[in-house]
Amino acid sequence: MKIEVGCPNSAVPATLEAFKTLFNQLDKGNLNKLPAVYSKDIRFQDPLGAVEGLDALTHYFAGAYSNVISCQFVFEEAVVQDSFATIPWVMHLRHKRIRGGNEIHVAGISHVAVKCGKICYHRDYFDAGQLLYENLPVIGGVIRWVKGHAG
Repeated sequence: MKIEVGCPNSAVPATLEAFKTLFNQLDKGNLNKLPAVYSKDIRFQDPLGAVEGLDALTHYFAGAYSNVISCQFVFEEAVVQDSFATIPWVMHLRHKRIRGGNEIHVAGISHVAVKCGKICYHRDYFDAGQLLYENLPVIGGVIRWVKGHAG
């Protein structure tokens, strides 16, 4: 499902479906699927880094997925305006170096722009602390304690 605001762009719904499918299939062994969804001049950014170009994005994801055991996304309803969309999600991640490979959940949102049926801009927003720092031995417990007592 999606919410459309303004003039609809007919390429956006199909591109969003391809995006969601890609991220629920993506792993270190099939990064060759990226060109089906992303343009060659993709601009990507998340709290851990930023890259420009499909080759740089492939290299970035190769590093990001190198120790992933499994990664699935539960996508919520997208908000679409013209060629832009925001998609809230919850990532279910098992990573060799995070929490001993046990599953963690990280909430986030992707903001994307579609041009000629491909994503040309992708920015992810999520709490890097929820992904990394809270899951480190010793310091993770301290961070979780502080967050629990801060409010």
